Amino acid sequence: RRTIWASSWRSSISTERSSSASIRRLLFLIAVAIVRIFLKPCYRCCDMSFIRFDSGSAANGKLANGCEFCIRGSKMVLFVTGRCKAGCFYCPISAERKGRDTVYANECPAMNDDQIIEEAEAMDAEGTGITGGDPSENLDRTLHYIRLLKDHFGRDHHIHMYTSVISLENAKLLEEAGLDEIRYHPREDLWTCMDTTELEDIVKSVGMDVGIEVPALPGKEGELTELAGYATGVGVKFINLNELEFSETNWDMMEAHGYEIKDDLSAAVLGSEETAIKVMNALPDAPLHFCSSTFKDGVQLRNRLKRRAENIAREYDVVTEDGTILKGIVYSDDLDGAARYLKDNYDVPDDLILVDAERNRIETASWVLDEIAEELPFKCYIVEEYPTKDRLEVERTPLN
Repeated sequence: RRTIWASSWRSSISTERSSSASIRRLLFLIAVAIVRIFLKPCYRCCDMSFIRFDSGSAANGKLANGCEFCIRGSKMVLFVTGRCKAGCFYCPISAERKGRDTVYANECPAMNDDQIIEEAEAMDAEGTGITGGDPSENLDRTLHYIRLLKDHFGRDHHIHMYTSVISLENAKLLEEAGLDEIRYHPREDLWTCMDTTELEDIVKSVGMDVGIEVPALPGKEGELTELAGYATGVGVKFINLNELEFSETNWDMMEAHGYEIKDDLSAAVLGSEETAIKVMNALPDAPLHFCSSTFKDGVQLRNRLKRRAENIAREYDVVTEDGTILKGIVYSDDLDGAARYLKDNYDVPDDLILVDAERNRIETASWVLDEIAEELPFKCYIVEEYPTKDRLEVERTPLN
């Protein structure tokens, strides 16, 4: 028999005596580290009035409350319907969801209220972002979900919502249900005539935070500046300019509008960032925030996945920096017999073994399996999976 100790992965910590000179050097290094910590999140451009973040995003001032939660990855994304009447040519929604009256909690289809609550609990959500399509297309369902989440998680569960329907009546109903923040996405043809909408009445009539969120369309800095200027004048709390992105469903806009890909590392559209920066320079006192494509994938999504992974990880799972999970996998025609074999012959403890009958496999610690796989009469792998409900596999490495 051989005993496998998980503690072999732990490193020992040694303590050294320091001379007074070493102590002074240590204090200096600590001071430098502290400065770096406070400077790392952003830097202020000497010729600009806004703050730049490491992710490529930028802001003229304080971010929307909902954005603060998203940075931490602590909000569940609740997709309440794929229906929308706005008809925006740049809509990035997938073909599986677009136009369909379907509900998703994060990446998982939700057939009932319990599945929505289960997903929120699985990631220890501090709030929820309600999106679509347009949630206003099924307002009764949206109101129900707001009440459901507030009743279950309490008033501190922050909920924001996206909609292109700028309606005072709807806004009052949403606030009454418990909505904390509403983000209006006016159609492009309204950007220069927002005074014809009910935005000003809404800002004056509700207590929840009201903001604007639109894509920074290349070459549209004039229209965006007019939109942002009007919104600032009527008192909105924030204006988010998102970096425009290509998707499988809006790829034709490349040819129709002459758009190009920004680089090989993202789906961002060339010129979108530059347009947003021009608007921010034109309106230095407006509550503007440019949200980069890099931030959405590299920060927001990554942190949300990591949060869920850390919340659902079993004793034998390893959570990676990207928010995926590493685990050892054993295949056998007799799963229970294989599990006993690992316990009896290699002293693998119960808390490092799970018989997954649904997937017809045994899950165990990757560090355990890596050491004993060559001696086992079973096919063994180390797999990397997303921590989502469907546990999408990213990569697998055979061990024998």
